[in-house]
Amino acid sequence: MKLLHLDSSILGDASASRELSRDVVAAWKAAEPAAQVTYRDLASDAISHLSALSLVAGGTPADLRDAAQKHEAELGESTLNEFLAADAVVIGAPMYNFSVPSQLKAWIDRIAVAGKTFRYTENGPEGLAGGKKVVIVNTAGGIHSGQVTGQAHEDYLKLVLNFLGVTDIEVVRAEGLAYGEEPRANAISAAKQQIGELFATA
Repeated sequence: MKLLHLDSSILGDASASRELSRDVVAAWKAAEPAAQVTYRDLASDAISHLSALSLVAGGTPADLRDAAQKHEAELGESTLNEFLAADAVVIGAPMYNFSVPSQLKAWIDRIAVAGKTFRYTENGPEGLAGGKKVVIVNTAGGIHSGQVTGQAHEDYLKLVLNFLGVTDIEVVRAEGLAYGEEPRANAISAAKQQIGELFATA
């Protein structure tokens, strides 16, 4: 089993999403010791945002690309292939200004590729990347899940994944982290308990 582990928080060791995503991966490996983990830190090794160069590189034959176009095309292909090869994905997704970090959005733009992870048919869009299990680690200073303020964050991630054909999605939540030391500790503790329960019978 190939497991892709993504972090996107800019807070380093102070990040709750990083702590919890590590816990998810550790629990998954304990349940499936043979799992092969690929780690991508989208904050420290950021993927460039989709741009005009991305489109030009994709539309230019490989033997005619200049150095910048070659780099851009290889970045897109490697990111996409890494996602396609994964049987499972763990996404550390803190909320920044009511949405996902821009670093995570840049990754999404690299994997949402027509003809590769989705296609349009006479009956509408069809996801091509199904069969994966995804665990989203949702962390936020406030409390947003189930609220309008969460629609551009957790709901958005679910929407994108569903669009790509991924329907086996679990969410580990730690919210209200900015409400004080005790609420933060309680939220982290509850999330860790949820992780344990998630893999108790895995």
